[in-house]
Amino acid sequence: MSKTTINKPSANALLKKREELAAHGINLREFCEAKEISYQAAREILCGKASGRRGNTHRAAVALGLKPNPEKLAA
Repeated sequence: MSKTTINKPSANALLKKREELAAHGINLREFCEAKEISYQAAREILCGKASGRRGNTHRAAVALGLKPNPEKLAA
């Protein structure tokens, strides 16, 4: 059985995404409402507490552009 590696977004990528939102004058809650994702999941991703491996945190990571969209990869 092979080990699976959980690839968390790098701290640099998380900082860049927070700065990008601030540069556009968008707070995280507004972004989440517009993208219809969980605010708590997006916050956990940006704080580095979650890897975005599955569920709400995965959807948040994809919406934030920190992970590729699996639907587009399959097409």
